[in-house]
Amino acid sequence: MEQADSEVRRRIDWLVLAPVVLFTLAALAGVFFAGLSTYDFVRHLDRQLHGVHCSFIPGLGALDASGASGCSQALMSPWSAVLRSVTWGGLPVALPGLALFSFLVFRGIDLAIRRRECSPGSWSFLAVAAAFPVLASVVMGVIAVVNIGTLCKLCVGIYASSIVAFGAALWGWYQAHARRGLAADPFGPGPGPWIVAGAEGATFLLVPLVLYLLLAPDASALVGACGRLLKPDDPSGVLIALDDNETGTPVIEVLDPLCPACRAFERRYQATGRAETLQRRALLFPLDSTCNWMVSEDVHPGACAVSEAVVCAGERGREVLAWAYQEQDALRAAAEQDPSRPGAMAAERFPDLASCIGTSSVRARINRGLRWAVANQLPVLMPQVFVDGQKVCDEDTDLGLDFALARLLDPVVPPTSNP
Repeated sequence: MEQADSEVRRRIDWLVLAPVVLFTLAALAGVFFAGLSTYDFVRHLDRQLHGVHCSFIPGLGALDASGASGCSQALMSPWSAVLRSVTWGGLPVALPGLALFSFLVFRGIDLAIRRRECSPGSWSFLAVAAAFPVLASVVMGVIAVVNIGTLCKLCVGIYASSIVAFGAALWGWYQAHARRGLAADPFGPGPGPWIVAGAEGATFLLVPLVLYLLLAPDASALVGACGRLLKPDDPSGVLIALDDNETGTPVIEVLDPLCPACRAFERRYQATGRAETLQRRALLFPLDSTCNWMVSEDVHPGACAVSEAVVCAGERGREVLAWAYQEQDALRAAAEQDPSRPGAMAAERFPDLASCIGTSSVRARINRGLRWAVANQLPVLMPQVFVDGQKVCDEDTDLGLDFALARLLDPVVPPTSNP
């Protein structure tokens, strides 16, 4: 009988400890996923492009340097950081996640060392703390699906870690509540223990955020140091209006409607909130040898036909361009099977443009745009952006866009310019 009772007690002990182990392991997984995401972001602070981790197993898998994975798209999206106009790239949202998961690991280990697994109050606090990354995961997950259109594997790892940690905390609370009275509860009556534990969490969260903002490199001197347009005037009318603003700071964008980087730039620009203060125009520069004699191969087959549709649309050109960005994946996939298919898809979507696409007159206008690019000595690189004639450095068109626009549009000291 005594041996049976001892076996039952051992099983109960393991059952009580199981939520502690699961909670701590889930929080530790969150540390790895959020840590890798933060690391990938921080590497880009040198204003260069780097490969990013994108694997459900933290740290494993080849780095994605193409920008095609969901992890790369999430990293370069407007929602990967906050305070973007304050510091170059902004404060990565993965960093507070890393800090909070680290705090959860600390609390889980503390719970095990102090043998407080039978404390309902301790588990209540952990459940509340673990609810924060769950809520953040829900918000970021919706943004990923609705706004970015893809899921990041590292992000999914963070979501899963958050849910498991929260579930383990609820499990631990249920078991501790059932065994209430078997051990002293440090989270007894009164707010004192909650205030102390909350202060610990705030310290874990605020210290790395403040250190990041203090230690992040200052790129202010590099903004606006990449030259100017030599001949910004448009006597031939080759630029396409991208908004109805008749006033505001003029912005010229050089783009290809089938260029993923151009589509990503458009998303970042829309998130800056500066649409009403700028007057945007675009130069179409399709990386398609069908109409572009400046490229020797079809980087984006079908881009010429789609660009022609934009030109044919006249004042509705921005509508066609928005459609091209929205359907870009389908257009690019169709072009891989048949390079003429994107043009046909544009004609199907905008039947009134079918008789214009491919005509000599519209191709002549595309050609005049290419000559405008030659006159301004523009490299074959997409996208290129000029604010009031000042070139936005290529390094500033992705993570540093908000930071660069803030200094080009509201400069404290006029930016330097290299000829």
